[in-house]
Amino acid sequence: MSGRKPYPSDLTDEQWKLIEPVISAWKAGHRSATGHQGKYEMREIVNTILYQNRTGCQWQYLPHDLPPKSAAYYYFAAWRDDGTDQTVHDLLRWQLRESRKRSADPSLVVLDTQSIHAAVGVPADTTGKDAAKRVPGRKRCLAVDVLGLVVEAVALPASAHDNTAGIALLNGVTAQTDTVRKALVDQGFKKSVVNHGKTLGIDVEIVERNPADKGFVPQAKRWIVEQTNGILMFYRRLVRDYEHRLATSRSRVFWAMTSVMARRLTGATLLSWRSA
Repeated sequence: MSGRKPYPSDLTDEQWKLIEPVISAWKAGHRSATGHQGKYEMREIVNTILYQNRTGCQWQYLPHDLPPKSAAYYYFAAWRDDGTDQTVHDLLRWQLRESRKRSADPSLVVLDTQSIHAAVGVPADTTGKDAAKRVPGRKRCLAVDVLGLVVEAVALPASAHDNTAGIALLNGVTAQTDTVRKALVDQGFKKSVVNHGKTLGIDVEIVERNPADKGFVPQAKRWIVEQTNGILMFYRRLVRDYEHRLATSRSRVFWAMTSVMARRLTGATLLSWRSA
């Protein structure tokens, strides 16, 4: 690693060891025609992506002691497009679940959507307006396990119905694992999601709110996805959707959770922006 002063979002030596095998294997399989290994260390590239995710800065405003946009964005886009970002994420999720005495893949997932305002300049054809929540922008859709770890993420225009999100999430979950047998959803999801789950061998249960409840009342097991949504809000790049591509919005979720899981696996902590 370079001799610069570390940022709070940097990977520690122990955390880098968790990610390094995947990144090194990717690098070995993508050698340049001239044999040049590149000017920047792969660890510094990952640190740059994590720094931007945490702080929310634009590519052009990266600090001068980190790799520039030309290098960092090249790898970010390459890993987004070939799924390496999700490979790193899933590897840590499996390790974290096993460290909690659970099987690598879950049998139950919780689905939810969150409407996020889009920044100025985000293409109009990838955004919409959530009429119910009156939010113009995008819809971040998550499938999480009972530990709050992301199993699948989907980004859609905010105008997309929760049924569309639910079907996409169920398809993504079953493409990754055949262990999921049950999914919990809120009342925003309708019968079509339940029926689609049946075709995939997943029992989708719509958890209904007690009419007598006032304000926010956590629902057993289903509340955990709300906690994950809250954790993602610590990553300023995810507070508002700045990305031109839906795939990039999805990738941001994986990198945020990679940072979260790396810290949990190594017992590290990272102060929030509200901390002294």
